Amino acid sequence: MAVVIHVEMNNMGNRNYNREELKDQFQMLQGLVHICNVVRPIATIGGKREVEKISSVHIIVHKSQTIFRELNYYNFLAFVFAVEEINNSSELLPNITLGFDLYDSHNHALIALRVFMNILSGMDTPIINYNCKTSGTLAAIIEVVSAEESKLISNMLRIYNYPQISYTSQNRFSSDTSSYLYQIMPRILKIISGIVKLLKNFNWTWIGIITSDDDNSLTFVQFLKETIGQSGACIEFIEIFSQINPLSNKKVAQINEKIQKSSTNVIIGLFNREDFWGNNLRGNFQMIFGKVCIIISDMDYHVIDLVKPGYKNSTLLFSRVKQNIPSFLKFIRELHHYLKNVHFKNVLGEDIFFDENGDLPIEYSITNLIFLPNGTEQHEIVGSYNPFAAPGEDFTINENMIVWDAAFTQVDVSVCSQSCAPGYRKLTKEGKPVCCYDCIPCPSGEISNETDMNNCMKCPEEQWPNEKRDVCVPKLISFLSHEEPLGIILTLISIFFFLITAVILGIFIKYQDTPIVRSNNRNLSYILLVSLMLCFLCSLIFIGHPEEVTCILRQTVFGITFSISLSSVLAKTVTVVMAFQATKPGSKLRKWMGSRVSYSIVFSCSLLQVIICLVWLGTATPFPHQNIQSEIGTILIECNEGSAIAFYCVLGYLGFLAGISFIVAFLARNLPGSFNEAKHITFSMLMFCSVWVSFIPTYLSTRGKYMVAVEIFGILVSSSGILGCIFIPKCYIILLRPDRNNRKYIITK
Repeated sequence: MAVVIHVEMNNMGNRNYNREELKDQFQMLQGLVHICNVVRPIATIGGKREVEKISSVHIIVHKSQTIFRELNYYNFLAFVFAVEEINNSSELLPNITLGFDLYDSHNHALIALRVFMNILSGMDTPIINYNCKTSGTLAAIIEVVSAEESKLISNMLRIYNYPQISYTSQNRFSSDTSSYLYQIMPRILKIISGIVKLLKNFNWTWIGIITSDDDNSLTFVQFLKETIGQSGACIEFIEIFSQINPLSNKKVAQINEKIQKSSTNVIIGLFNREDFWGNNLRGNFQMIFGKVCIIISDMDYHVIDLVKPGYKNSTLLFSRVKQNIPSFLKFIRELHHYLKNVHFKNVLGEDIFFDENGDLPIEYSITNLIFLPNGTEQHEIVGSYNPFAAPGEDFTINENMIVWDAAFTQVDVSVCSQSCAPGYRKLTKEGKPVCCYDCIPCPSGEISNETDMNNCMKCPEEQWPNEKRDVCVPKLISFLSHEEPLGIILTLISIFFFLITAVILGIFIKYQDTPIVRSNNRNLSYILLVSLMLCFLCSLIFIGHPEEVTCILRQTVFGITFSISLSSVLAKTVTVVMAFQATKPGSKLRKWMGSRVSYSIVFSCSLLQVIICLVWLGTATPFPHQNIQSEIGTILIECNEGSAIAFYCVLGYLGFLAGISFIVAFLARNLPGSFNEAKHITFSMLMFCSVWVSFIPTYLSTRGKYMVAVEIFGILVSSSGILGCIFIPKCYIILLRPDRNNRKYIITK
């Protein structure tokens, strides 16, 4: 029920009411700001008017269908006490006595207009442009609750230049001081930031809103919606009910069903006094089980009828800060409108000033409504919001003080989608608000180290995501190490074949005077065995962390030692052919027979490979290189050959020597078997060529340590092929069939 009050200067009679009873209500006041804010109607107006006197205060009551509310009566007595205290003061308004008339507009604009005309004319039946009041001077008008009534009355009062005090919400969005000299009720837009901070504190991002359809509420909701959207939260629904027209049971059921079926667990309610004094709220929206209600209202929380099971211990209320005032008179005087431009502290130590819009710096309390098992109600202040405080100090909340409903095992969560854990990013669902999303893993090479990240971050080149993809870790360093199984196996094989070759060399040295050794060019055999030993050892250079020196030695040592081996094989083959051709009558090859020819072949063929390697090192020296692109999450430490052309020239030259040796040996295959090595050389060169032909595609298709392992494998297999095909048969005769190690057997076809 709404009221219209006007304050007038009047000579008051003796006071005969009990002032001690009123002092209990005095503690409810908060200065002038709340004198006007706590007034409530006593009864409905209608029927025959009767005049009753409480002391010197004249109260006009229309007795018809009287509805008594204890709280309204207490607030009225508090207002009476405040006026009497001002009148009793010798310092404040000396020689002036205040009085007031209280009218009920029935929350109806036409009745409010009629009351206004009665005030101006001073009669029950208004007479336009006449003032029939015989005593008292109208000092100011304290506006009505309803926004519609307030706008209507304020526009007319401005014509007559009457001061107007707005104590309610009708002017919450405007700074028009031409209509309202004092804006006692703070513009509610200032509270929006506090609401958003509260939502952020509990990570509530999925919200529902209930409000009435008056202009102020709809404007507030629009601003609230924009601010919530900017903070990253979303609104699932906005339910609007009529402020004036009574809600049907069907409509109430639809609204309640929508609230219950919604996925949001946090409901924001924006209510005005006229909403609660009407019939649209009381008894309609109580059954909000399992939801947290944040109520923003311009009324005191004890007015709201929330003592229902659905609201128990699940309601947070934004309201203005209330404190006991120890010295009311001084506070009133300091708020005199002539001092409105000053900045001072009141007796509570609060800063009192008006901002650029003429508003008081009101602080808001966040109150937890607690309902005890015995049915009593307790209001616990759990936080505050001061829009005028410094950033970071404007919002406080003590979560430990909040008493949640027993149904809540923890702080309730209100989100459309669960938070995306680190390692995932948000992907907004098509056609849904931004708060509704799927969580998808970060792609390869990217991480998210916070919850609810919209995009993943790429790791630096030398790092890679861990398994959870929430942190970048150093990439694995990969190279063929001596400590890993593959490196150990290749090392052991290399050493094994080196030792085998050394043993064979020892056997040949021990039995150097036997026919089988002498007949196969003993010195070339020694050179070949030593070069094979070096080939087996050079494979060890490929194992281990690539360094600048090892990268230079790898291919050059391999190329030179293999060229010596193949040159020796070629020299042995040529020597055998020349030996048999020189035995023919009249052959001119006899003068070329001797060790100088074979040594010349070995030296010249090897020298050409040395020249190729020197040119390679002089133009594009191999160097260690970190390959971060070839394998995911791994840095390959490998030797960059410097020049691929030079590398394949070395291999190509080895292939050329092997090919020439194969051709010559193949042509000499029909010479006497026991003396002739051509067949064994043919098989060894065939194996050599097969290995290195298959090596090239395999080498190009691998990376890192496996590429190195392929090359080592090629070195070991090709070297062991030469060793096995040429020397193992001779060792067999020397050690196991000494009866064949004689000149007769050797010259026999």
